[in-house]
Amino acid sequence: MQHTYVLTLSCQDRSGIVHAVSGFLLERGGNIEEAAQYNDHATGLFFLRIQFTCNQVTEEDLRLGLKLFAEPFAMLWSLHPLAAPMKTVIFVSKDGHCLNDLMFRWKSGLLRLDIRAIVSNHREFYQLAAGYNVPFHHIPMTAATKAQGEAKQLEIIRNEGAELVVLARYMQILSNDLCRELSGKAINIHHSFLPSFKGAKPYYQAHDRGVKLIGATAHYVTADLDEGPIIEQDVARVDHTDGVEDLTALGRDTESQVLARAVKWHSEHRVLVNGHKTVVFK
Repeated sequence: MQHTYVLTLSCQDRSGIVHAVSGFLLERGGNIEEAAQYNDHATGLFFLRIQFTCNQVTEEDLRLGLKLFAEPFAMLWSLHPLAAPMKTVIFVSKDGHCLNDLMFRWKSGLLRLDIRAIVSNHREFYQLAAGYNVPFHHIPMTAATKAQGEAKQLEIIRNEGAELVVLARYMQILSNDLCRELSGKAINIHHSFLPSFKGAKPYYQAHDRGVKLIGATAHYVTADLDEGPIIEQDVARVDHTDGVEDLTALGRDTESQVLARAVKWHSEHRVLVNGHKTVVFK
């Protein structure tokens, strides 16, 4: 039986990296099915994603071999069995369009996820969760209960073994501690084409400025509000006849599509963080 894996890595660029990685896989009976690389000339970093099959050695042997192989290159690397869906927890507040979209795509087989729980500071979507047979956790959030609430959230994430947390219009600011805990594995959808119109009510801000384009941004969560590495963005054209309601409706569609693409690429291990930016191997 062939086992398929995804190997991602980054290191300082030097000649012979691709040759060395290919040779490492060949020695273990690996067959490369898909490969993409990027040389960042500004930073001197090299990024590589390889999808390969291998049945001559175990995953454990691959990991042990990669650990030794990567040391001379000072590589940051990760290995993932492609068949394993990514365990995911979704956070949501009162706007459910992104949540609905993700759940439908997941059940339709369009996202390689294992959605383990939905967490919300409101009760609105407990029936939606029940319809998909996904546990729903209502954790109210106030300034006085934020620390206890986040402790419960983190307990759920750890108990479910979540590799990804999706903030599907979760309208609470995560603490710095929780942001650090979720570094590199929490994706937020911002209902604005960042860096424009940060904070609350961006469609009102956009309408007030008479914009001709509105958009959405999916990015990794960091302690710097709405400034994490951007994964995906998109825009839609509007004009002077569109009111705030029109912008909001069009924006919701854009948000859902942008978030779904970002989640898909992350779950397929196509996104590598490059400082304040990302490398996305589509």
